[in-house]
Amino acid sequence: MPASADGPGPAQASPNPQGSEEAGRRHPLRTFRNYLIGGLLVWIPIMVTVWVLRFVARILDQSLVLLPHAWRPETLVGTYVPGVGVILSLLLLFLTGLLAKNLFGGRIVAGLESLVRRIPVIGPVYGGAKSFSETVLTDTGRSFKQVVMVEFPRKGVYSIGFITAHDLEEAQAKTEQKVTGVFVPTTPNPTTGFLVMFPHDEIVVLDMTVDEAFKMLFTLGVVVPTWRGPAADRRLAPQQTEP
Repeated sequence: MPASADGPGPAQASPNPQGSEEAGRRHPLRTFRNYLIGGLLVWIPIMVTVWVLRFVARILDQSLVLLPHAWRPETLVGTYVPGVGVILSLLLLFLTGLLAKNLFGGRIVAGLESLVRRIPVIGPVYGGAKSFSETVLTDTGRSFKQVVMVEFPRKGVYSIGFITAHDLEEAQAKTEQKVTGVFVPTTPNPTTGFLVMFPHDEIVVLDMTVDEAFKMLFTLGVVVPTWRGPAADRRLAPQQTEP
C-alpha cells in the first residue's frame, strides 16, 4: 500500500562514496603480497636452473679422478677450478664417440661389450642399460618418442604416458589382442612410474611433443602445452563398443 502523506515512506539506502573508495583502494598488504609473488616467479626458475646446472657440473667434475694427481687443477693452480671437469667430460665423450664410430675402434668396443655381457650379474645390468640408452638416445628406437593418454589407474581417469614397445608377442598371444607397452610416469619425478600393457584401441595418441609432456609433468600440470589441432578432433577417448 502507498505510504500516507503524514507518515514517512520506507527508508532508502543512500550511496556511501567513502565505502566505495575504500573498497576500490588496494590494501598495502595485498600489494606487498603481489610484489612478493612477482619476485618469486622471477627468481624460482633461475634458482632451480642454477641448482640443476651446479648438480650436473658437480657430477661431471668427478671425471678429474681420471687425471694423474700431478695434472689436477688443485696441484697445478693450488685451488679448485670449477668447470674443468665439465670440459674434461665433454672431451672424453667426444673422443669415445669418435673411437666407437671408427671401424677399428668399433670392433674394439664390440669385443669389450661382448666380454662384459658374459660376466654374471654385471652382464645383464650392462645389457639392459645399453639397450635403454640406444633406444632413448638414438633415432632408431621407437620408445619414448610418442606421447599418449591412457585410462590409468582406473577407468574414466586419464594419465599421460609414453609408448615403450609394440612387439609384445607373448602378451598378445596370451591376451589374444594387440597390446602396447606404455610407461606412465609419476610427477614431479618422471624417472619413476608404472609399465602397463594396454590394448591398442584403448590408447589415445596426443599431438604434444615429448619435451612438452615432460614440462607438464615437472610442473604438476600447471604448464599445459597449447594445442593447435582441429576442433573436430577434440575428443578424450574413442568410443568403446561393448562385446
